[in-house]
Amino acid sequence: MAFNLTDVVPWGRTFAEYTAMFALSESDLKGSIVGCGDGPASFNTEARERGHHVLSTDPIYKFSAREIQIRIDATAPVIAEQMRKNQGEFVWDHFRDVDALVEARMKAMGLFLADYPTGTQEGRYVEASLPALPFQGKQFDLALCSHFLFLYSQQNSLDFHIEAISELCRVSKEVRIFPLMELGSVPSRHLDEVIDRLRRAGQAVERVTVAYEFQKGANEMLRIVPTGRT
Repeated sequence: MAFNLTDVVPWGRTFAEYTAMFALSESDLKGSIVGCGDGPASFNTEARERGHHVLSTDPIYKFSAREIQIRIDATAPVIAEQMRKNQGEFVWDHFRDVDALVEARMKAMGLFLADYPTGTQEGRYVEASLPALPFQGKQFDLALCSHFLFLYSQQNSLDFHIEAISELCRVSKEVRIFPLMELGSVPSRHLDEVIDRLRRAGQAVERVTVAYEFQKGANEMLRIVPTGRT
């Protein structure tokens, strides 16, 4: 039985993981960054502590910290059970075992929850969802999308992916998406067509190998530089 989830679930990743997944350089981190679908990741709060500017978006931000905590408490055991049943789909270099993974995720989400009320007041957490974002054209230097596009290819159509990526290209000077695999550790069914359409639209698109792999085979990000930038 392959790893499977019917809905997007809250599962927070860290600043270190974002840095590896998206091959973020010091130069990248000095610019303005928007994270799309960040959920309860600790990337935003850890970036702020380091003096970087990150704005995170997610539909989950319409809820209070308490409501998000309840959702995390309900879904974490489900994800852990799926992990235990499908351990062969993952590379256990970053985490000792499933228990260590869950502990790390809960710590990251705890950091998020502690920062969330203040971050919301400061405008660092904005309720929004693809394919429509409430931002001006090229407002950000870099847009990051972690574990949403491509990962949930079964749940989201090819057209949705095209619309969502086009919107990311509208609001940012560069877009990076990770991973390029879908649930079950198979290549996204939409990836090749998405790349073809973007290139035909004049976008510069490349698959970039990164120094991060947890889901087997998921060690690439998609880097898109919208028309007019190289």
